[in-house]
Amino acid sequence: SGSDTTRRRWTCCPVAPRRSSLPMPPSPKTNPELVEARRRGIPVVLRPAVLAKLMAGRTTLMVTGTHGKTTTTSMLIVALQHCGLDPSFAVGGELGEAGTNAHHGSGDCFVAEADESDGSLLQYTPHVAVITNIESDHLDFYGSVEAYVAVFDSFVERIVPGGALVVCTDDPGGAALAQRATELGIRVLRYGSVPGETMAATLVSWQQQGVGAVAHIRLASELATAQGPRVMRLSVPGRHMALNALGALLAAVQIGAPADEVLDGLAGFEGVRRRFELVGTCGVGKASVRVFDDYAHHPTEISATLAAARMVLEQGDGGRCMVVFQPHLYSRTKAFAAEFGRALNAADEVFVLDVYGAREQPLAGVSGASVAEHVTVPMRYVPDFSAVAQQVAAAASPGDVIVTMGAGDVTLLGPEILTALRVRANRSAPGRPGVLG
Repeated sequence: SGSDTTRRRWTCCPVAPRRSSLPMPPSPKTNPELVEARRRGIPVVLRPAVLAKLMAGRTTLMVTGTHGKTTTTSMLIVALQHCGLDPSFAVGGELGEAGTNAHHGSGDCFVAEADESDGSLLQYTPHVAVITNIESDHLDFYGSVEAYVAVFDSFVERIVPGGALVVCTDDPGGAALAQRATELGIRVLRYGSVPGETMAATLVSWQQQGVGAVAHIRLASELATAQGPRVMRLSVPGRHMALNALGALLAAVQIGAPADEVLDGLAGFEGVRRRFELVGTCGVGKASVRVFDDYAHHPTEISATLAAARMVLEQGDGGRCMVVFQPHLYSRTKAFAAEFGRALNAADEVFVLDVYGAREQPLAGVSGASVAEHVTVPMRYVPDFSAVAQQVAAAASPGDVIVTMGAGDVTLLGPEILTALRVRANRSAPGRPGVLG
């Protein structure tokens, strides 16, 4: 659609009167295009149904999970492209390499991210399904953790005969699902960092190197050979990224992609927009202030992102980790306020904004303050969105890492913070442009 919910406004596009159907993503009832289409009696086809039709006759690889599905899907796409397979794809984020989130390829495989938030993943019948993890989320839709977990079981049961489930068993929810799927006779390929006879791929070691990493991995299919652990190089930070890459590797190998070429492709993966994306820097060398933007909107995602930020800081001269966090959805904020606070305590200084409600109406007693009261490190609650950039820039010191974080319009603040930092630097050190005084 032409709607731009990130900026909290609608960009209305004319609804063609002669169309027999209008593809639309799942949208709130207030979506003006959706309302107008229904008023005119134009059939509305939701995105998952359209994707399912586009996948017909192709080998389908689907990635889902509570966290990491966009990145893992993107890694898989980039790896397959490197192997010359040119897959069609649809993913929830913009690939840095492709500059798009969808592509009609010439190959016979289709890679897509399966959204579990509203049950729409049950539209698909994958040949290979990757599940990164399963953790309580989207209770506004499902009503209970049990119902949320059950949708993954239903999805796994839709894997075509002879297909495979690729699942991370470092995650308790993933490990439990792997066991249930095995009992159903589904072929299960487990990956993670804990060695075992049932593991298809194991992360033996991992080491941060700058904003990338080097990992050693072992594939079960190669245990009978004399070959030792393989080296997997990544251009993105964080141990969770290495696990995501391991899942992508297993999925790619399942459709015949050579492991060596897949690993080469993964080494060139530059990330996805809004997944610990470097917005820019102010300053020179290790004294520069770096501003990142991240989509994390769940406590576990926050912890993983802050761990990656810490790794980046360790390559410098001891700067601080500053986080600008915008809670997403009133229902999620109410459910996870304490967990958000505990996760944010991994930072050195936190700026908490008000809730980005998106499709929801406000809930009484729920605001950014609900999260702020659980933060014990230095913290500022800043409900005035327009005041945030100046406050963050004023608090920054050379060598700091600043992360804007959340699924809403907090992403707009990164460039504003950079501008404010550069203005401050030019005032304090006019002879040294961009250097904070």
